[in-house]
Amino acid sequence: MQVFTMGVHVLDVLVRPVEAIPEGQGATLVEDIRMTAAGTAGGTALSLAKLGAQVRSAGAIGSDPTGDMLVRLLERAGIDTEFLVRRTDTATSASVLPIRPNGDRPSLHLLGANITYGPDDVPWDALAQATHLHLGGPELIGVETATRILSYAKDHGVVTSVDLLAPGILGSFEQIEAFLPYVDHFLPNEDQVLGFTGEDDLLTGARRLLGAGVGVVAVTRGGDGALVVTADGAEPVPAFVIDVVDTTGCGDAFSAGYLRGVGLGRTPGDAAVLGSAAAALVAQGLGSDHGDFDLAAADEFAATNKPRQ
Repeated sequence: MQVFTMGVHVLDVLVRPVEAIPEGQGATLVEDIRMTAAGTAGGTALSLAKLGAQVRSAGAIGSDPTGDMLVRLLERAGIDTEFLVRRTDTATSASVLPIRPNGDRPSLHLLGANITYGPDDVPWDALAQATHLHLGGPELIGVETATRILSYAKDHGVVTSVDLLAPGILGSFEQIEAFLPYVDHFLPNEDQVLGFTGEDDLLTGARRLLGAGVGVVAVTRGGDGALVVTADGAEPVPAFVIDVVDTTGCGDAFSAGYLRGVGLGRTPGDAAVLGSAAAALVAQGLGSDHGDFDLAAADEFAATNKPRQ
């Protein structure tokens, strides 16, 4: 499985636990501060590499120390960063995440260079040689650019998947409709399905995406697990019972596990089980890169741990 993770790459700075921001010049002690690679492309790349895929990242970052750190973290995870474009006039995207004791994660986010990625940056010949393309955050680069990338991949026999970044409240069907016929696996969360389709019911929204040309819709639902919707019907996949430390990167880990399962020839439902296991393993620590697991460990976790009822 040779995957291009293309799109949003972010450097996360995580602080835990944070119950409140001190007033004025006040200070408080915390247990942990970490930096990790993240984003709908970068975070997915981390878990895909753990699960045994060969991963190449593509996207736009700055020529700044933040970008240097992001590249080092990706390369340390075994990810090929050759096709990350370095901008000299725009900062690398970054987030500061004060993690609450219950695992919630409000975000202070710098959009940065991600939105500058365009057709001239795409390594077209190398993309044609991949087996899979995962495009993270296509709404940031525009529907025309995303459609061109995804249609090119499909024309060259590359399996395609997409995850969104924007919250549903900011979404519209016009932002995604043109590229949907070129998406084999669509991996949004519940809020995004409802927001981008304009529907009030999750299954109705997923079916609208199928009607627009998507092959499979695998929707993440946080602690409620996932819902896999195909032309043959809908299959709920429960989350696992764990002690949540931090939910950062859980959606990206689900995408990675799901896609690794697809690459191994598993059914969409079974692939989603692997996705839920990867998400659960990541959620038990701080940051998108948490967990020293591989494919065998993730499968064992899924087989031996209790799903939520």
